[in-house]
Amino acid sequence: FVSPAVASGRAQVQQEPFLETTEGTGINITCLHPKKQSNDYVHFYRQLPGQSLDHIAVVYRGSKPLPDNAGSLSLAEDGRSSWLWLAEPRRGDAAVYYCALGA
Repeated sequence: FVSPAVASGRAQVQQEPFLETTEGTGINITCLHPKKQSNDYVHFYRQLPGQSLDHIAVVYRGSKPLPDNAGSLSLAEDGRSSWLWLAEPRRGDAAVYYCALGA
């Protein structure tokens, strides 16, 4: 899992440069956004090897499961940071993960 720092508009988000886990062992992908404003949403994207960028989740406040991913993903944010939790990652989840702030 790779999650590079990404600049988005007026606010910069920060992510761990590299995360690693074994198949089936949960992993938390964290996005720091200390300048998030009240009307900003947090978007998560991933890019599988050789494929285009895919929007996988958005959160405004609080947390939510993402059922279209078989219950393996959940998302939360507290205003300053957000987390994308992969409960049981599979080999097919190995990708570059991005977060960004936006409308």
